[in-house]
Amino acid sequence: MLVELCPHAHARYTSLPLVGPHLEGLVVWLVGRGYPRLCIRRRLSAMPRLEMRLHRRGVGRLEDLCDSELLRFAPRHVRDDVSLSAAVRSITRYLDEHGLLARPELTASGQLIVDYRRHLDRVRGLSAKTLELHSATAAALLSFLNFDRDQAALQNLGSSQIEAFIRATSDRLSRESLQHAVAYVRSFLRFLAGRSEVRADLHNVIDTPRVYRQERLPRALAWPAVQAFLAAIDRSTAMGRRDHTMFLLMATYGLRASEVATLRLDDIDWRAEKIRVPRPKTGTPLELPLTDEVGAAFVDYLRHARPQSLCREVFLRLRLPARRIRPTTVGEAFRTWARRGGLPTGCGGPHCLRHSLAVHLLREGLSLKSIGDLLGHRSTESTCVYLRLQVEDLRDAALPLPSEVSR
Repeated sequence: MLVELCPHAHARYTSLPLVGPHLEGLVVWLVGRGYPRLCIRRRLSAMPRLEMRLHRRGVGRLEDLCDSELLRFAPRHVRDDVSLSAAVRSITRYLDEHGLLARPELTASGQLIVDYRRHLDRVRGLSAKTLELHSATAAALLSFLNFDRDQAALQNLGSSQIEAFIRATSDRLSRESLQHAVAYVRSFLRFLAGRSEVRADLHNVIDTPRVYRQERLPRALAWPAVQAFLAAIDRSTAMGRRDHTMFLLMATYGLRASEVATLRLDDIDWRAEKIRVPRPKTGTPLELPLTDEVGAAFVDYLRHARPQSLCREVFLRLRLPARRIRPTTVGEAFRTWARRGGLPTGCGGPHCLRHSLAVHLLREGLSLKSIGDLLGHRSTESTCVYLRLQVEDLRDAALPLPSEVSR
C-alpha cells in the first residue's frame, strides 16, 4: 500500500533504518482508521526528520523506547512542525497498539495495582469496567499516601488518613458515587490485609454515606416528549444521523449507553431481521427483533455517515482517528440535542430514554417480567421501581375519602 500511495518516494521512506521497516504497517493502520491519503502523505513526508532526530540522540531501535520516550521526539509546540507532530503521535500509537514498544518499568504502586487487578479478576471475576473503577480508586489512595516515595506508608496507615482521603474524594462525588468509592476502598484494604500489609480490621473503620433504596424516582419523559426529541435531531449531518440512530435504539429497546457503544456490525443479522444486544453489565447478550424503523436508521447511518474504518463497532467517532465511541460520548450527544430540542433541564442523561420506555410499556399493559427481560434486569425488584412513576394509575387505585372527611 505504501508503493501505491507514494509511487516515487516509497524507496526513500522504506530505506530509513529505524522507522522504514514499520511504515508499510503504519500506512495500512492509518487507512483502516479512515485517514485521508493527503494526511497520510504528510505524515510520511515527516519521517526523514523523525529519523534524523532519533539518529542524533543515539537511538538504535524503536522497540527499545517506551511510548512516553518516543513522544518526546515530537516538537515541543505542535505549530513548530505540524506534520512531524502528527507523524510521531501516529507511529507511537501504531507501535504501542501492536506491542512493539518497550514497557516502562513499573513503580511500586503500579506493581501493587497490577497484583490487585489480578486478584479481582481471578478471585472475584469482576467485569473489565468494574476492574477499572476499583483500580482507579486504589491508585488514587496510593497517590494520596505518597506510596512510591514512602513504601512504609501502608504499615503506618490508620483511620485518620483514610478518612482524610474520603473527605478529599467527596468534594467531587455525589452521595451515591461516594458510597461506591468507599466500597472500592474497603475492597482494597481487605486485599492488603490478606497480604499482611495493613491491619486486618482497617476496612471496618470507614463509615459509608447513607443512601436509601428507591429514595429517588427514576427520571422519565412523557412518551410524546421522547418522540419529539428524536424528531428534532437534524439528520442532514453525519453527526445527526449517528446520534439519531443511537437514541432511537435506546428509545426502542431500552439500551444503556455502554450497550450502544459496544454494539458491533456482527450483532446485526439483516437476513433474520434480528439484533443481538451486548449486555456488558450482566454478561448475557439479548436477541431482539430488528424493527423497520431501526433498520432504516441503521442503513441511513451506515451508508451516509459512518466513517470508513476497519473497526467493527457500529458507532464511531466522526473525528480522526475513526475509532469506537465511549459511553460518555452518548451522554455528551444527548445533552447537546436535549438543549436544542428544548427538553427540561432536569431530565438527566440518556438513561432517561430507558426509563421512559419502561413507563411507556407499563402503560401499554406489558407485564413487569417482559419489561424486566427487555431491560436486562436480574430481578423484578429492579423493574418495580417504575410502578412509582405511574402517578395517574396510582390515583385511580386510591380509595375515595369518607364523606365526613370530604366535607
